[in-house]
Amino acid sequence: MKTLHYGTIAEIAESVRAKKLSPVEIVAEHLERIEEVQPKLNAFVHVDAEAARAQARRAEDAVRRGAELGPLHGVPITLKSCIDVAGWNCPAGSLLRNDYVADSDAALVARLRAGGAIPLGNTNTPEFLMAYETDNLVSGKTSNPWDLSRTAGGSSGEAAAIASGCSVGGVGSDGGGSIRVPAHFCGICGLKPTPGRIPATGHFPPGVGAFSWIGVVGPMARTVADVRALFEVMAGPDPGDALSAPLPLRAIGDAELKGLRIGILESDALRKVGEENHAALQKAANGLVAQGFVVELMQLAGLEQAIELWWFFFGPAIAHLFKPSVAGQEEKLSRIFRDYLQFAEAPVTLDTLLSACAERDLVRAKILGQMRDVPILLSPVSTTTAFRHGEGTWRPGAAQCYRDTMRFSQWLNLTGFPGASVPVSVSAEGLPVGVQVIGRPHEEELVLAVAEKIETARGRWQAPPI
Repeated sequence: MKTLHYGTIAEIAESVRAKKLSPVEIVAEHLERIEEVQPKLNAFVHVDAEAARAQARRAEDAVRRGAELGPLHGVPITLKSCIDVAGWNCPAGSLLRNDYVADSDAALVARLRAGGAIPLGNTNTPEFLMAYETDNLVSGKTSNPWDLSRTAGGSSGEAAAIASGCSVGGVGSDGGGSIRVPAHFCGICGLKPTPGRIPATGHFPPGVGAFSWIGVVGPMARTVADVRALFEVMAGPDPGDALSAPLPLRAIGDAELKGLRIGILESDALRKVGEENHAALQKAANGLVAQGFVVELMQLAGLEQAIELWWFFFGPAIAHLFKPSVAGQEEKLSRIFRDYLQFAEAPVTLDTLLSACAERDLVRAKILGQMRDVPILLSPVSTTTAFRHGEGTWRPGAAQCYRDTMRFSQWLNLTGFPGASVPVSVSAEGLPVGVQVIGRPHEEELVLAVAEKIETARGRWQAPPI
């Protein structure tokens, strides 16, 4: 390990098992790292140092006693502050939830603890998660560890904590790219799974109705192997998630990958990307070709309709659900959330809702049919690298209008497809550039296997200059 706070899950867990490192030592170094970079990044909402140290002592005692150890034993993690952790303030970036303290762990948190992980704290989000920049009236803005004048992305400020070595990995959530975009902006990996593959029980907003198949929870880490390790611990059914199903985990071997057809996504519905984004995509494709994959351009019909339908649900429909709970309290709302409500304003009737639900299923089937023989697609995550604080907006026509810059990510949330972001290169301005690996529903293992091949061709992960 170069430094302990940049160790991988495999390195740390093996060192704990071999009694080369103590969980107490590991947690202490990560808490020191949080103290060092929090004043610069403002990634954290809450740090529970006392509980983390106590759990580390219990983990150390378990090693000493020769007890059975979980796959994440002694591994420090963090969680997005819209996910319930017992006893923690989980405000989801809003003054309206600032007094909310979870009375029990979300299902995924309980699974991570059972696997031996040690939660350190929770991380910042935009208000109610409804933007691609993390800034709010509760805890302020989160900066990018590659350039403090730029955003770490949103809605998972979690990426800044992981990229800077404050935790080994963690959990974000994604309703339109909110795992993949921050991962791309901060130079780490993130997986948006198929809805229900990891239970969203204990997430705010609740994973019901439109949220249940648009919004998901998923792992974030510096390497694909670490993302996989977290995914394997969290995956599985839970009665609190209506879309969860008892799907077994599966291993993907090289024989299954040999000669796999991969499409480079093309569509008139997607915006043009800059040369550095294009170069990263080509670099990823070349690396896969060199490893025996068949990579070809692929036109995908139906994306314009998918993106517009995504906005209907994420914009007018979800804004309609928020309005009763914020009515009369507008002075407590952040500018970013008020902008979202303004630009999402549109009538939602029973007829429009039912029509949109039917259209969603039809366009999903249309896109899935085109991927019958090409199970993996490559695309940019976003048209842009991390933008400067305050530049992102829902305002139509703006240079950083989210409905234009984030289209590559948004359509996956409408269709429920899994997608992973993996860092590939660094721009001339010194900012990470990621590539998105897109798969068919419930094929997360294949998505991660291809992402890992891109990572192998890229070489060693690069830490930010913080």
